[in-house]
Amino acid sequence: MERGGCVYILTNKRHSVFYTGVTSDIIGRTWEHKNKVHPNSFTAKYHCDKLVYYNFYHHIEEAIAAEKQIKGGSRQDKIDLIVNLNPGWKDIYDDLINQ
Repeated sequence: MERGGCVYILTNKRHSVFYTGVTSDIIGRTWEHKNKVHPNSFTAKYHCDKLVYYNFYHHIEEAIAAEKQIKGGSRQDKIDLIVNLNPGWKDIYDDLINQ
């Protein structure tokens, strides 16, 4: 059975740091970032707990490929992705859990 996945971008309050990840559980994984479940992680160290972008894929392999493409892109490429989905840079986690 194939499982879908999400590629996502987190940032900090000042939008100075980006973290790109992939998961099959976007709500649970974002909650872990917000609650610093892994205190020695990159996201905990740089306070990346604001979900500003995500995109769902039907197959996890597609999400992994998209993550690699995003990570390989420039900072401006990431900003463009975020602005296209979320021009106000709102934390979209609450919207996601209330769907």
